[in-house]
Amino acid sequence: MSDKTTLIDPLLAQVRIVLVETSHPGNIGAAARAMKTMGLSQLCLVNPKQFPCAEATVRASGADDLLARAHVSETLEQALEGCGMVYGTSARSRSIDWPTFSPWDVAQRVLHGTEDAPAEALRGEVAIVFGRENSGLDNEELELCSARVLLPTNPDFSSLNLASAVQVLAYELSTHSKRGQAEVHNHVDETYDPLATQGELQGFFAALEKYITDIDYFDPAKPKQLIRRLHRLFNRASMSRSEVQILRGIITAANKAIGK
Repeated sequence: MSDKTTLIDPLLAQVRIVLVETSHPGNIGAAARAMKTMGLSQLCLVNPKQFPCAEATVRASGADDLLARAHVSETLEQALEGCGMVYGTSARSRSIDWPTFSPWDVAQRVLHGTEDAPAEALRGEVAIVFGRENSGLDNEELELCSARVLLPTNPDFSSLNLASAVQVLAYELSTHSKRGQAEVHNHVDETYDPLATQGELQGFFAALEKYITDIDYFDPAKPKQLIRRLHRLFNRASMSRSEVQILRGIITAANKAIGK
């Protein structure tokens, strides 16, 4: 085995579990325990109601090292800094179609890729976002996600405990990390164009919105759902950093042409 390869498990270090505004500290601890048993190590908390907390430590049951290393941020944007692909878990249907994957599909895409694309974890960090216990993620938070994860549940009772939802995703990731492939690069593969980070994507969306406003294609006073549809269109593309730079360049050139 060369020094550039190792077991696939190090790719799990590229996966970031993000919990948004968790109400019950016990759920944070239980989520950490679910992560550690499956080899995940990156826990990010967005504006938790109570953390750190003794109840979280007790529920972590030996995974308190993940709690000690957990990154706490005030906004979801901050928690997603540096991430390329972002999956948002949501059980609610939305008025606009959203790219939706099962936990199995997500693990496959993250660790093994598809026929048309390499493993996402080889192209940068990946985030899986879990919303509030009582209401999940709102539309604005989902706009920051590349795709939606839908956990298969009883259609008559789809409410799943937060830590249980984390366990489902963590299990699929762990299973896929041990399936089929014995060796992969143990770092982000430089032969692939890195995925655009969420910061880069949001910068592009802001430039695009300004441009279509300047050319009177978009009226901010009557937004309807145009911007949301554009976000979902480009999110489906899983754009690379260089592709976003090309589009930003086109917008810049178009602005010069119209004197803006």
